[in-house]
Amino acid sequence: MRKESYFCSRMKTKTLKKNKVNVVTLGCSKNTFDSELLMAQLKANQFEVEHEAQQDDSEIVIINTCGFIDNAKQESIDTILRYAEAKQEGLVEKVYVTGCLSERYREDLEREIPEVDAYFGTRELPRLLKTLKADYKHELVGERILTTPSHYAYFKIAEGCDRPCSFCAIPLMRGSHTSTPIEDLVLQAKGLVAKGVKEIMLIAQDLTYYGLDLYKKRALADLLKRLSDIEGLDWIRLHYAFPSGFPMDVLDVMAERSNICNYLDMPLQHGSTKILQAMRRGITREKTEELVATIRAKVPGLALRTTLIAGYPGETEADFQEMYDFVERTRFDRLGIFTYSHEENTHAYQFTDDVEAAIKKERADAIMELQSGISYELNQIKVGKEYKVLFDRTEGDYFIGRSEFDSPEVDNEVLVKKADGYVRLGDFSRVLITSADHYDLYGKLIL
Repeated sequence: MRKESYFCSRMKTKTLKKNKVNVVTLGCSKNTFDSELLMAQLKANQFEVEHEAQQDDSEIVIINTCGFIDNAKQESIDTILRYAEAKQEGLVEKVYVTGCLSERYREDLEREIPEVDAYFGTRELPRLLKTLKADYKHELVGERILTTPSHYAYFKIAEGCDRPCSFCAIPLMRGSHTSTPIEDLVLQAKGLVAKGVKEIMLIAQDLTYYGLDLYKKRALADLLKRLSDIEGLDWIRLHYAFPSGFPMDVLDVMAERSNICNYLDMPLQHGSTKILQAMRRGITREKTEELVATIRAKVPGLALRTTLIAGYPGETEADFQEMYDFVERTRFDRLGIFTYSHEENTHAYQFTDDVEAAIKKERADAIMELQSGISYELNQIKVGKEYKVLFDRTEGDYFIGRSEFDSPEVDNEVLVKKADGYVRLGDFSRVLITSADHYDLYGKLIL
């Protein structure tokens, strides 16, 4: 190393804040939740903690990675490389990696990116803290430093997954399904409400499996009743429900409790019975359509979000057309679609990834174009109606919020001009919808 670059690196190192940690989160809301738990533990151990800090002045960087599909893995690797390079330049002293990618590919990562000081799996928070010479404080279990706006929070009710879906590597990274006891979740939710949280989004790999391990029955409905009883908890939102074996008593609770949002995120993955069977989803397209009809009958006005996969091995043009027709008939309120990612050690990996990348994208684009038209038509129906809106942020000339039918970052938003009145972020207001486009609603405050 040349003398001047060595000197420069040492000068940069001297500016680092001792015991300051920058936590970088990649991937899904479950990773966000895990990072928030980690940050609370670090703060309790007298570390100064930032989430995705703008400045490289932290002594330590912890990257919470995603290993779900190719794009997510590449983003995680790129982020690790960025901070490994920052460490070499003296901008960071220690780099640690945790999360799904680290769980799944630890040996490969240790070999390929040795600049990282240590790698940790998804359930190794105590070991990570010990490496930092910090104590794992059991009394803080459930305590978090929110990285979301202070009025809403992701709320993980279980870890891992026992489903046999052929395409999914989550069980490899997160382990088997483990529910958190109802009493613990109620205490956590009360703590969040005491800090000003008004909306919680229930997350797990599979909400509908909740309780089978602890109570020998599906207990999501019981949990919802207990959470719904918490004073000050205005909205409870359900994400990631599995269609096969869906517990119908959940619909009864949703219908009778006003603070459970008329919203359900149910990833269906495909609309062809042949492909659903190949995916080992435990359900047919016909049974799926019956389930959707039942859900809509029991909870009128419910917004149904789903996720699909295009280009699964063996997906023919006819299979895709069956999915396209299914989407056209079903008219989901919200929909996202992934192109199939061929993941090592999954059941589907034994099959040939035989749908060309260009065709996968073409099919995904066709579904999204169809959904765009459906979304536009459904949004036009909302013009002239009033909705209770929770305001999240400001952007340009607008206050931006959501109705009960929309989750943050993935769904529609309600935009109200600042010139038309004032709302406080984190508060609810009544809004009259005056116009709509494909994915946004525009309205005026009802004063």
